[in-house]
Amino acid sequence: MMIVVDIDVMLARRKMSVAEFADAVGITPANVAVLKNGRAKAVRFTTLDAVCRVLDCQPGDVLRFVPDEETSPAAQPVSS
Repeated sequence: MMIVVDIDVMLARRKMSVAEFADAVGITPANVAVLKNGRAKAVRFTTLDAVCRVLDCQPGDVLRFVPDEETSPAAQPVSS
């Protein structure tokens, strides 16, 4: 299972810099980079709330689930 963070896409759509975004959300630019690069292990709901408020979006606009090939039903062998 993999959760992909699409903050960079939303920032580009909003024509917002990382510094502006970090300041508006109340996190450091380094933590924005951690989110953008997929290195975050967790996101607080208060941070997600601020992200969505600043970007005027829904959580599903910045977070997306991408299944692993090994665990997806399409990759499982079919028994006869």
